[in-house]
Order: sequence, then structure tokens, then C-alpha cells
Amino acid sequence: MNVSHWISERAKAVEISGIRKVFELARSLKSPVNLSIGQPHFDVPDAIKTAAKAAIDSNKNGYTLTQGIPELRERLLADVRTTLAHPDRDLLVTSGTSGGLMLAILATVNPGDEVVAADPYFVMYPNMVALAGGTFVGVDTAPGFGIDPEPFLAACTPKTKMILLCSPSNPTGTIIAPEAMARITEFARRRGILVVSDEIYKAFHYDSPPRSPAEFDDSVLVIEGFGKTYGMTGWRLGFAHGPKALIDEMMKLQQSTFVCAPSIVQYAGLAACDYDVTGIVADYKRKRDLLVAGLTGHYEFAVPGGAFYLYPKAPWGTGTEFVTAAVQRNLLMIPGGVFSANDTHFRISYAASDDTLQRGIEILQAMAKR
Repeated sequence: MNVSHWISERAKAVEISGIRKVFELARSLKSPVNLSIGQPHFDVPDAIKTAAKAAIDSNKNGYTLTQGIPELRERLLADVRTTLAHPDRDLLVTSGTSGGLMLAILATVNPGDEVVAADPYFVMYPNMVALAGGTFVGVDTAPGFGIDPEPFLAACTPKTKMILLCSPSNPTGTIIAPEAMARITEFARRRGILVVSDEIYKAFHYDSPPRSPAEFDDSVLVIEGFGKTYGMTGWRLGFAHGPKALIDEMMKLQQSTFVCAPSIVQYAGLAACDYDVTGIVADYKRKRDLLVAGLTGHYEFAVPGGAFYLYPKAPWGTGTEFVTAAVQRNLLMIPGGVFSANDTHFRISYAASDDTLQRGIEILQAMAKR
């Protein structure tokens, strides 16, 4: 049966994730050197697992309030208010950080509206904007991938509804300087543009403390999550905080889509709030330094200040051609064309064991020259 006439234009506007294609490829290789996966390689800490199991055993398995269980919301909001003393700021527990981003875009972006973000970008951003009928506008940040405010501001038009920031960045690991945050938020405030800050990698800052655009404007919407920080990506737990009127609209949309974040995971999230990840973050900084030392002199790249990615320039060919050649050596990475209009780079995830990293470094050193 030909079902093509059933498919909406909305669905056709969404592209299959290039990252998922690599995941499928990984299944066909025997013991690949896998530096493609954008999730922590450590297991969920036992205290958090125990809290999830206890929630199941105590029959906390039904729907929760759409905005999240009161204990978790109150704890998260109290933490937020230690750094952001915004009287109108409210908080919504979401089904993952991606769920929070989708709600934010659906609640604000009309067909024809523009969303401005850095290029390279998180692979889901253009698709989320497309689902809302908006237009994604990428601002080229090569070669250093830092955020210079002026090209961002120049990319804004009367149709711009949102500026979407991500620091630390996926895929580059770069950090947005506080001065750039201040300049962008000041411009957005004057122009009536919403700034959304994706802070899923907030815990993974290696050379400076985390900063947020919300420090400079209380109307900034912040999206955070538990998945990367605690290794619980598949548990789907995030949260959003911002102006109460916007959070209320996002909550209304969540009622009609996700309903609520997974109940047992919310109780696990409450336990996660008390778990110290300092040691985990220090270990990832060490892994970053190991990878940087191994590839310096062989590749061009900006040293990442956070997250767990390195984004080198392909030394020959396109990013896709280089990654394809790497697959022939049993090394899995993600070509830069997945994250960018420019297929010139590739993404390495150093969320891996030291042995896997070392094997990857050796292959990459050998591939640096044809």
C-alpha cells in the first residue's frame, strides 16, 4: 500500500538523525572503537538507582502532577533561586531536556518565525523548529566556534522570535563568555526576542564556573536536565525555568503531549540532587586533556571548555569522507555535516573508557595523513 499521501508536510520536514545512523552502524561492527555516543559512559550511581527502585516498590507508578512532584519542583526551584533571584521565575519538570526544548518552541514559535542559533548546533534544533513551522537560522561560528555576539545580532530580522544558546556546546564543547551572554540578552530584550539557554551540560565546565544568560535578564528561559550529569539519559528527566507566564503555557502543552515526566524517575531525580558529581567531572576533564594531548599537532581544533566532545577539522576530504574512512578502521565518530551546514569537521565523544580513548587516538594519529 502506498501511504505517502498520509504523511504530513510537518513530518517530511524532519530529517532522520545522522547520529542514529551511526548507532545502527555500530551494531554491525565487532568491538568498534566507539567515540560517537553523546552520553556518559559511567553507570547511574547506586543511590539514584535505589531511589528509583524504592519508588516502584512503594507504588509511586502513576501519573504525577503535570508540573512535577512537589518535592522535586521545590528542591529545584530553591537551587535555581540561589543564583537567580527572579521573583517571577517558575519551574516545570519535563520529560527530558529535549522534551523541555520542544515545549518551549511549540509554546512560542509560529509558522514563519525564525530561530537563531550557532552553527554547529545540536542535531535536534532544526527539526524541532521545523515541527513548529518555523525557520532555523544558523550562524556560522567557524573556525574557533566561540560566540561573537555581532554576527548573531546581524542574523536577527523582524521575523526572529527566539535566540537559542547552548553552553557548553554540543558538538564543539565551547563555552559562551559572560560578556557575549550579556550583549545578546541586552539586544534580545530591546527587540522583544526570547532567549532560550540549553544548559544540559552545565555540570561539565572544566576551566571556569558555569554561567547562564539568565544572570543578565530575568526573561531568559533555561532548560536543564539530569541525563548527562548522572548517566541517566534513557530515564528522560529534565526541567525548565523562566517567566511564570511562559512556564504556564509549556505546562499546558505538556498536559496534552508528554502528560508528565516519568513518575519513578522524578523520585530518583530528587536523590540525584544530593549526589556529588565533582569526581565524575574531574575524570572527564582528565579525559579531555588526554584526548587533546594525543591529537595536538595532528589536527586543528579548539580546546573544549566543557561537555565531553572535541570537534576537529578533517585533515583531508569532507567530514563525512573522513569518518567513512575511520569506520573502515573500526572507529566510530560523527561527521560534522550532521551538526552543521559545513561538512568540514567531525565530532569525537570522549565519554568512553581510557582504553577506548587511547585506541581511538592511535587510529586518528595514523589517519592524520593519508
